[in-house]
Amino acid sequence: MDVYILSATISIAFVALIYLWRFLDWVWFTPKKLEKILRQHGFKGNSYKLYYGDFKEIGRITGEALSKPMEFTNDIQPRATSIFHQATKNHGENNFIWFGPRPAVSINDPEIIREIFSKNNVYLKPSGNPIAKMFKGLATYEKDKWAKHRKLINPAFHVEKLKHMVPAFHLSTVDMLNKWDAIVPDGGSCEVDVWPHLQTMTSDVISRTAFGSSYEEGTKIFQLQREQVERIIEAGRHMPIPGWLPTKNNLRMKEIVAEVESRVLGIINKRMKAMEAGEPSMDDLLGILLESNAKEIREHGNASGMTIEEVMEECKVFYFAGQETSASMLVWTMILLSKHEDWQTRARDEVLQVFGKRKPDYQELNHLKTMNMILNESLRVYTPGATLGRFTHNEANFGKYRIPAGVQLVLPVLAVHHDKRLWGDDATSFKPERFAEGVSKATQGQPKFIPFGSGPRVCIGQNFAMLEAKMAMVMILQNYSFKLSPSYSHAPHALITLQPQFGAHLILTKL
Repeated sequence: MDVYILSATISIAFVALIYLWRFLDWVWFTPKKLEKILRQHGFKGNSYKLYYGDFKEIGRITGEALSKPMEFTNDIQPRATSIFHQATKNHGENNFIWFGPRPAVSINDPEIIREIFSKNNVYLKPSGNPIAKMFKGLATYEKDKWAKHRKLINPAFHVEKLKHMVPAFHLSTVDMLNKWDAIVPDGGSCEVDVWPHLQTMTSDVISRTAFGSSYEEGTKIFQLQREQVERIIEAGRHMPIPGWLPTKNNLRMKEIVAEVESRVLGIINKRMKAMEAGEPSMDDLLGILLESNAKEIREHGNASGMTIEEVMEECKVFYFAGQETSASMLVWTMILLSKHEDWQTRARDEVLQVFGKRKPDYQELNHLKTMNMILNESLRVYTPGATLGRFTHNEANFGKYRIPAGVQLVLPVLAVHHDKRLWGDDATSFKPERFAEGVSKATQGQPKFIPFGSGPRVCIGQNFAMLEAKMAMVMILQNYSFKLSPSYSHAPHALITLQPQFGAHLILTKL
């Protein structure tokens, strides 16, 4: 009996030693090894601190940056991407910061960024990203699974399908303008925080174009997802607590996930039953996706299609990413045109010349030169996705730079868009004329304008977002002029997308 006890004790001790070694390797030996290699190859950063890394400093820098608004300037990196801006200021361009035991290297060279984007099967997205855990669809899948989902979703964003979504863009914008009409007196002016109105409008667009429903059916999903993101962002400023621990925040996060999935599955199941009953397929994103998926399964078997759970995950991405990007683009465009009223006048003159007061037409929307210039410059100066991330699963060699496996790559899109070496000394100035001859001419073949990413994983919804923004801006300019209110506080901050922390208070004047 004693022999068995001794044997069991030795086995338990051996297993415990293995787990202890793995923990020590994760929390100390591997980080110190990576730090040594990075320093040998010219990268600089703070010395690794056991387990916490730079989290305490990240929390302090972020808290200070977001504690008060800034003077109106487009040089927003110190506030919007304070962590990476401070690291570059302290350590130079070739820097790294510590997210706990994992180092993250900033990649500022556009040519290296292009290589990373082009090799999407080599440089994958960081698996430990809490946002990636929230969205498990096309935005986070990799390799074969990503390719399968991209193929199935592509038909929903074909240009011919986008044409059919223009009425939804128009209807949602009409709803927003009606709310403004109820606030602003005829021939008069009134202060309005347009940010929540733009969020509601873009939410409405997604509900209608993705699921054929009105905003009311999707409003709770948006509210829940927004709360989820805010909780993730706030937790990310501190040392992460494992999700399985029953803390108040973790329990609430699980409640949100369960309710969002229940609501989205309800929409999908309702549509599936309608299809099974022989009702015609609706020409919205969900209908197109279900048709594409059913066709793929018929032709190639169940393994080649998506499960209902995977369809649900894609719908969650539709709901959030589609609304966030468009709302961010529109609010900064309005703020910039409020500050630069000469460009607002030029844009309105073009709109009235092309459309007058009538409903915008799809073909004519695509030929608005001044509007295209303004939207592209807005995306450059206030890009919705300020930073993107990738990960080195194997050693990466970029010319003179060698980055070991196990390192996160931070692609600072905002920094590239504001780089004076790429855009000139006026890089942070709002100058839509940069795009007078299109994006290709403005960039001269350099990968320096990447608001929607680049390479095979370029944002699938970029044409959708641009068309939606054009429709909204045309109708706003037809009906209102606007300028900054004295109560406007300039406070860009990155909450997945770049947003005005204290709203967008503008003086609207009805035309």
